[in-house]
Amino acid sequence: MATRRGQLLDGVLLLDKPEGLSSNHALQRAKRTVDARKAGHTGTLDPFATGLLVLCMGKATKISGKMLDADKRYLATVFFGAETDSGDLTGTVVSQAGEDFAGVGREALEQAIAGFRGEIQQIPPMYSALKRDGIPLYKYAREGIELERPPRTVMIHRLDLLSCDGRQAVIDVECSKGTYIRTLAQDIGRALGCGAHLVALRRTRIGPFSLDDAITLEQLQAMPTPAQVLLPLDKLPAGLWPAA
Repeated sequence: MATRRGQLLDGVLLLDKPEGLSSNHALQRAKRTVDARKAGHTGTLDPFATGLLVLCMGKATKISGKMLDADKRYLATVFFGAETDSGDLTGTVVSQAGEDFAGVGREALEQAIAGFRGEIQQIPPMYSALKRDGIPLYKYAREGIELERPPRTVMIHRLDLLSCDGRQAVIDVECSKGTYIRTLAQDIGRALGCGAHLVALRRTRIGPFSLDDAITLEQLQAMPTPAQVLLPLDKLPAGLWPAA
């Protein structure tokens, strides 16, 4: 009988996912690098997005549910003047501002984003992994099919404008589970009447875990004993793992 590959490692790896990799590909590379037998992630990032992935090895996979339910924080770069079908730079432009569009003023943007703080309603994007009749919505979208999606209640705990040059803005968003930052960018663009989409997204926090404590794949792969960076079960933040 063939034996399963990898060591029986238990712990959490905080990974800074690079641009261009799916969350699963990043997970598999990290898993091979530390030589873990069992591993899972706790919430995906789109390939174009970067930032914190909480990877759980062995027994630590038991905290995955808590991490999926945890609040998240992001730095989002929003481009104004065009809306795409996916809500981000990977999609096709479906509407554009007029030729006289000269950009968005900071005061107007501040007023617009003020309406998205607190409890809001979001309509999930068609380009998402939510399922209808067992089929992910993005598969319908790829066939040119758009389905009715009921709005969902989400909570925006923090929404701060960090910079704005008229055509792009960087915002700091802290939100509840189930929040689509692509949809938030799209809705802000609609509120301004010019259209908008995401051009960059970086996750900086998941629950008690911070990107400041994460390691890149390159750093991990360069380590002589990469498994040493795993956060052991007894060192996890309070409430995530039963005390001894």
